[in-house]
Amino acid sequence: MSDNTSYPRMVRIRQQFPAEQVEDIPSEVESQLSRLQLGEKVRAGETVAITVGSRGIANIAVITKGIVDHIKALGATPFLVPAMGSHGGGTAAGQRGILEGYGVTEEAMGAEIRASMETVIVETTPQGIPVHFDKHASLADHVIVAGRVKPHTGFVGEIESGLHKMMLIGLGKHEGAKIYHRAIRDFSFIEIIRAVADVVIKRCKVVAGVAIVENAYDETGRIEAVAPEQFFDRERELLTLAKQWLPRLPITPVDLLIIDRIGKDISGTGLDTNVVGRKFIHHEASDRDEVNCKRIFVRGLTQKSKGNATGIGLAEFTTKRAVDQIDFDITRTNCITGGHPEGAMIPIAYESDRDAIAAAISTVGMVEVADSRIVQIADTLHLAELLVSESCMKELEGNDHIEIIDGPHAMAFDANGNIADV
Repeated sequence: MSDNTSYPRMVRIRQQFPAEQVEDIPSEVESQLSRLQLGEKVRAGETVAITVGSRGIANIAVITKGIVDHIKALGATPFLVPAMGSHGGGTAAGQRGILEGYGVTEEAMGAEIRASMETVIVETTPQGIPVHFDKHASLADHVIVAGRVKPHTGFVGEIESGLHKMMLIGLGKHEGAKIYHRAIRDFSFIEIIRAVADVVIKRCKVVAGVAIVENAYDETGRIEAVAPEQFFDRERELLTLAKQWLPRLPITPVDLLIIDRIGKDISGTGLDTNVVGRKFIHHEASDRDEVNCKRIFVRGLTQKSKGNATGIGLAEFTTKRAVDQIDFDITRTNCITGGHPEGAMIPIAYESDRDAIAAAISTVGMVEVADSRIVQIADTLHLAELLVSESCMKELEGNDHIEIIDGPHAMAFDANGNIADV
């Protein structure tokens, strides 16, 4: 299969998604926090810890700066706490580096970053789970939990990823993340969330939350300040919105999904299982998945992932150049902490994209190569523009949310046998 004509021709398309967007982010952050009247609880001279996570949240530096400015206006002293479990290699320096990569620096924010992996155990839940909490945050007079609300990549529930997860995994740091993920073997995630979150809200001086929902274009669609006693109800409602806004592949099933890059800034699992499927069973779709990708080929890692290849084990195929990008220590730490060593397993690695694609297509069944349903995406966070093979177009006919940009064109390989990014 070295001849380009053996491969399906590809069509570049653009998808249209709901596009609600916050236009003036600093103003919206100020407006939302003002609703909570924090001045009645936060006094001049007090300290306020503000969480910042490791996900590639759109406008995270602008949002964080808005929270900092609001606290300063109250006469209090804000400081930032990396809230990202074991990410950054499970080190304070690594977590500080992740924040800096997002533009969240002490100079830009006008607030100190207090990074440490030390935790205190504030209480033990009725299930016997010790509640770990960031040491610096525990010493603050107040804590503001900021995080993005979205579907979780490993389970389905009333709440999934959001403020609660930040209180558990983020502020629990490496030790907390390890114990909570171990506890999942014995208790449901919702049991753990409710038990630990109740302790954190009761004992750790949480004064507010800032919930963020992004639209399908990786833009800030909603910012909402939430009082601690409303965390569960509001996060549940915002999760419904986040699911409505989730970007999706335009077709299913897919014979071969080609992903240009995966990374922790894209998804906790590197590639979002809400987009590609395989949320419940590795390497195949279950009846509960909305998408069925027979084979997945990962071409590389994002720069901001800093070598963390968590989730590459969900794919069957990759390239040697992608493997060369992996920091195995960081990846192992993250996957073992999360209780999913499978996520660090290395797929079959080929020298070139051409060889990987040829091998993948040969394993999808009796479909002729020219008729195979191939989709190429940049990553699972950016699905507005993508490539689909010509055989997919009949299914997309009459879809008002699909625009053809150009094609069909032959799948083009460079001198090294590699295709271009989307």
